[in-house]
Amino acid sequence: MLDSHLYTSLSATEIADLVSHGKTTACDVVNIALAQCAGRDGTLRAFTAIWADSARAKAAEVDAAVARGARLPLAGVPIGVKASEGAASFQNQRLVAAGCVPIGATSVPRSGTDWQTYGSTDRGPTLNPLNPAWSPGGSSAGSAAAVAAGLVPLATGSDGAGSVRIPAAWCGIIGFKPTNGLLPSRDRAGLNTPGVLTRTPHDAAAYLSVVAPTNTPLPPARSLTVAWTPTLGYADTNPDIADTARKALHRIAQAGLCTIVEGAVELRDPAPAWTALRTGSRTPDTEFLIVANEQSLRAVFDKVDIIATPTTPHPPHGPGPRMNVALTWAFNLSGHPALTLPAGSTPGGAPVGLQLVARHHADTVLLDAAARFSSHDATEGGQRWH
Repeated sequence: MLDSHLYTSLSATEIADLVSHGKTTACDVVNIALAQCAGRDGTLRAFTAIWADSARAKAAEVDAAVARGARLPLAGVPIGVKASEGAASFQNQRLVAAGCVPIGATSVPRSGTDWQTYGSTDRGPTLNPLNPAWSPGGSSAGSAAAVAAGLVPLATGSDGAGSVRIPAAWCGIIGFKPTNGLLPSRDRAGLNTPGVLTRTPHDAAAYLSVVAPTNTPLPPARSLTVAWTPTLGYADTNPDIADTARKALHRIAQAGLCTIVEGAVELRDPAPAWTALRTGSRTPDTEFLIVANEQSLRAVFDKVDIIATPTTPHPPHGPGPRMNVALTWAFNLSGHPALTLPAGSTPGGAPVGLQLVARHHADTVLLDAAARFSSHDATEGGQRWH
């Protein structure tokens, strides 16, 4: 019998397996998810709206479909939906078709704010489940908080400069940004792509398989080559953040899962080009910067499989205008797929993410690498990724 304690420990794919094999029902799962939100979200404030009636109706539809023999890869999985995209977005429609049940809208920052690392609700700001003194990151703030707190195993996000990866890193979970253009862009500049927040790499892979099915075969399993850089050549990364992420990667290498290449990535700061594209004010200097970074990245990926960096240059903090996109928005500009894994904590206890970046359209390779890396205990505190 599924109960609330077991529910919060299950991944999306584990829930779907239980529902698909008749060991529980989508209605039972969704009712537990709604009860979790009713009991805990008053304080956490991950959701701006709960869609209880429509969620129960959708769960009943999923149960009826399963009873008829339908094969739904994410049958009965409760999900949070980033408020700024809504339930009618492309990725949410694909997830619902795969059996997911949207239970509510997750918080985002108020419009018109210069900084985006928090979530706003009519009850107050979204809290980070790891420490209420910290921002949960943003702009997919509520999605990260809801997944990290176990309210849902999967939530949608969107990532224009790091808005999936930053909150995932600060809330100690996984955030995946696919190759730009693989899913419909959410802005004219093509910088903002749909993405997902989960607790396991396997759930991120399941997400990709239903929103963007691909027949790209995985290469034979082997030790991957990884280019490590704490700064990408320009970022002012906090030494404790860099050291924690580097140690996590070295533990993975010591397990024989990768070979590390140091000092192989030197990019130009993408800030002026990213801003020019976002504001529609491209200049020859913009094009020069974009091309220069593309050439540098192409040269790196000619030699290695993965680029690894810390996900953010700074630890999570309270409300304020500090920018934390330095290590993430380069890959919105270049379009490469990127993912953050939990990497442990700084000596001060702050969570750190390890960002992995792969070649264009090597999304399945990236997710496979994340799953293989997660099979090893890479966090200093002994936390395993499922």
